[in-house]
Amino acid sequence: MNDGKGDVWVEAGFKELARAGVEGVRVEVLAKNLGVTKGGFYRRFADRAALLEAMLVHWREGRSASIAEQTSLDGETPRERLKAVIQLYSERLNPEGMAIELAIRQWARSDESAAAAVANVDAARLKHVAELYRATGLEAEEAEAQAFLFYCFIFGQSLLFVERGPRKRSQLVTKSAEKLLD
Repeated sequence: MNDGKGDVWVEAGFKELARAGVEGVRVEVLAKNLGVTKGGFYRRFADRAALLEAMLVHWREGRSASIAEQTSLDGETPRERLKAVIQLYSERLNPEGMAIELAIRQWARSDESAAAAVANVDAARLKHVAELYRATGLEAEEAEAQAFLFYCFIFGQSLLFVERGPRKRSQLVTKSAEKLLD
């Protein structure tokens, strides 16, 4: 994929994955969406399974790199960094990113490769956030539990519909986040 030729197919695959789930990621559909023939696909990938594997690798590596970057202190205190990560995930809702995340998690329920990719990303998420909590002075076991709650909050809040509008939602997220930072 380093030659860049497969990236357009991988990105098209993610768009379709977000829209229709893994079942919708089909060579014919992607070629039509890209306005090209299926031949271009087969010059890059041996088959659909190779594309799906490339998508998982791209997602796993991309998420892991983002997590490492997002949790890097860069002169901030661990508490400031944790607060920044909460703000990143709660204030800047990314519907396509969340659709991809949910589709990959659904796919992981019936596919070992997808399950391994999800487990790898979740482990990286928990590891990096637990390190931030340890840097605040928590013992390892407590930091791991706090990191688990942190991600339960990050993903859970993104799935909830708050009936009282965006301002109320923002207030709830802020109050809840304070509990994770105490």
